[in-house]
Order: sequence, then C-alpha cells, then structure tokens
Amino acid sequence: MSRPVGRVLTLLELLQSGGTRTVAELADRLGVEGRTVRRYVDRLIDLDVPVESVRGRYGGYRLAPGTALPPLMFGDDEALAVLLGLVAGRRAGLTPGDTASETAAAKIRRVLPARVARRLDTVLDSLAVTGEPGAFAAPDAEVLLTLADSVRHRRPVSLRYTDRKGRRGDRTLHAYGLVAHAGRWYVTGMDPEIEEDRTFRLDRIAAVRPLPGSFEVPDGLDPADRILAGFAEAAYRYEVTLRIQGTVEEVRARLPVSVARLAECAPAEGVPAEGTGQGRADEPWLRAEVRAERLDWLPPLLASLDRPFVVERPDELRELVTAFAERLASFARRT
Repeated sequence: MSRPVGRVLTLLELLQSGGTRTVAELADRLGVEGRTVRRYVDRLIDLDVPVESVRGRYGGYRLAPGTALPPLMFGDDEALAVLLGLVAGRRAGLTPGDTASETAAAKIRRVLPARVARRLDTVLDSLAVTGEPGAFAAPDAEVLLTLADSVRHRRPVSLRYTDRKGRRGDRTLHAYGLVAHAGRWYVTGMDPEIEEDRTFRLDRIAAVRPLPGSFEVPDGLDPADRILAGFAEAAYRYEVTLRIQGTVEEVRARLPVSVARLAECAPAEGVPAEGTGQGRADEPWLRAEVRAERLDWLPPLLASLDRPFVVERPDELRELVTAFAERLASFARRT
C-alpha cells in the first residue's frame, strides 16, 4: 500500500473515532501539512465518504451520516472487542436473527491480520460462557428495531404475539423499555385497551406495527426493575413467606429483586433479639415473599445468609430446612 493511500485510510480511521478533528491535529497525527490533509479529505469525499467541514475557532472535519456505510477502520483492540461482543452475544442468545452475528463476525475475521487473528483464537479457546449456545430463541431484528423506535418516540404499537400456551393474538402496547435478562429480550409497557402493565418476550413476537398517536411514560419508571419484580410476582407452585432479621442490602445479596419481594415487618415471635449470635436488637426484620417451582434450593440459600429467620409458610420448607441443618451437623461431627 502506497504511503498516501495508507494515510487516507488512517485519516478515515481518525474521523471514525468520533467528534470534530482540527486540521492541525490531523496533520500532526498523519505527519503531513495542513493542505495535504485537505487533499486527503477530498479523496474521501470522492469515494462518497460523508466528510463535512466545520467552521469556526474549533472547526475542522467530522463524519456526517451518509446514504451508505463507508469502509470501517478498526484498530487491533477495536476488532477484538467487536468480535468478542458478537461471540458473547450469540452464545448468550442476545443477538437478533439467526445468522446476522455469524456473518458479521466472518466478514471482520476475513480481513484481520494474522497476528490479530491468532490473538482472537487464543481468547476464544480459553473463553467459557455459562449457558448453552443458542439455548434461547433470538429476537427478530425488525421486531427489536421497531420496538426500540416505539420506546424512544413514545409511539403505540400493535404486536402479533404467541403466549406460553401457544395462543396467538394481536396486542396493543405502550412500550416503556427493552430489557435483556438471562439470555432473553423483553419489552415492558402498558396495554391501553385493558389499562394493565404487560411484559412480552421478543422471541414470541411475530410482527410489530406502529400505530398513530403517542403516550407518556410514568415518572421514575425503571423498565429493568419492573421486569425483575414481575418475575418475583409470577405464579409458581409454592408461595414462600419468611421473616429475616437483617438489612435490605444483606438480604438482597442472596434474594435479588427477581426472586423476592421485601417489606419491613414486626420481629418474629419466639426469636430472641439478642444472644442468637447473629442478630442485634437494633436490626430490622424483613418479610420476604418468594414464589418457586421447587423448594430444595432455599435451605442452602438461607444458610448462606447467616441471619436469623423464621419460615412462616409452607410447612414443607420448614421440614427441608430442618433436614438440611441435621445433615450439615452430621457432616461436622465426622472425624
């Protein structure tokens, strides 16, 4: 590659990093004079790269939106970051479409220098991602983009949705936000026809159509908190109620928002405020409400809390906790 061509590509890379670059800054980075920088800019414009001139004291050059995507220039670290993002997103089920991430990664990888490709292979060979690759269905790209536009511009949409029982229907939604959680994409908002909050999985949405009108988002609403709280309130086989002595921070470390609802409550009867070895008289008591399909994971979790607690319901959990404690004690007595 001749030096002028290489400098033109370096100029493109500098402009793609964002912001306005002064002529003096570009000349210094390229090792040329200011008039040469202007000549290189003209070459990019001839190639339909949308470079625009910014006048004024802090003027210079910057990239503007164009009708086509110009050639992208990545440094070594940038190329590795993009490829790792694509790989991690595909394995976590968070990239839209079935093949988009694979074809995008292949295009970048084809033009990587050999030494950078070797570095990438080293990282991928040593990388472990929890969860099975493709364990969850990926959302459709058009669905994701249309919903994102609805969230930003507060436009109602019509959804073609299939619920968990396989029933299909059209829903109207005022979309408040998109959330990626545990390998799935969700959209949360309000159904204006029934005036109830709703949450939908994107991989179950077959089509989205914008509707006329607009809506307002409630003040202080956090879409992620709403979805996590919804998981904690969903219908499950068991409804568990506990009283735990400790701060919200201590309890949330083991029972996050997606698992339990917490509220302050009166101290549990029959549990001494002092002398238990863990609790103090000035520490609050919290009522934790948990919904679960199974109970076997709760005894070890409660043991890891290391806080005084009382099982209010169900009786099955109380029996499991007692059996777990006896099993631990039998292990401790072994020599």
